Amino acid sequence: MRFGTSLLAVVLGFGVPGAALGQQAQSPVPQARQQVPEYRINAGDELEIYVWGEERLQRTVKVLPDGTIAFPLVGQVVAQGLLPQQLEASITSKLQGQYRGQVPQVTVSVVNPSGMQFSVMGRVKAPGTFTPGRYVNVLEALSMAGGPGEFANLDNILLLRKQGGQLKAFRLHIGSVFKGGSNLEDAGVLSSITKIEPGDTLIVP
Repeated sequence: MRFGTSLLAVVLGFGVPGAALGQQAQSPVPQARQQVPEYRINAGDELEIYVWGEERLQRTVKVLPDGTIAFPLVGQVVAQGLLPQQLEASITSKLQGQYRGQVPQVTVSVVNPSGMQFSVMGRVKAPGTFTPGRYVNVLEALSMAGGPGEFANLDNILLLRKQGGQLKAFRLHIGSVFKGGSNLEDAGVLSSITKIEPGDTLIVP
């Protein structure tokens, strides 16, 4: 199956609201790529942290299941949900009491984003658990699972997501995306190009 440039723009433009997606679908692909959100740290990610000029404060740490990391002179620091530069600022602030002057520059890099995992089950060609290392949307998730099976019902996909300690279910309707010649905006499909969150499960009936 072949997709046009407008669909590719939709796939790459998942980080903006539905109305904006409609505009991106008419724009060149490079502009759509600029909308990809920055990666936020997840539990299970491996981080490389450097405090410049301080060998004792240069190490690789793993984000614990509770979303925190342990770092010398600082103790437990919440990392989950933060951008790397936000964690840098948090560590810098907690180190302030250890220095008379300015705290040396702190850098945080995600070296192994293994916490960004999701699963695809049901009528797809290659179901399983995937670790893309970046945010993807529903279409990209299906592509990683080999694409929908022959009798897949793409207008009744179930998305399971943990929110606030509860498991919530959402119905997604993207069948029109796979029908040649359909107008994505008229079909109301744009709002269904949902971003996948860590721990999500897609079930294709």
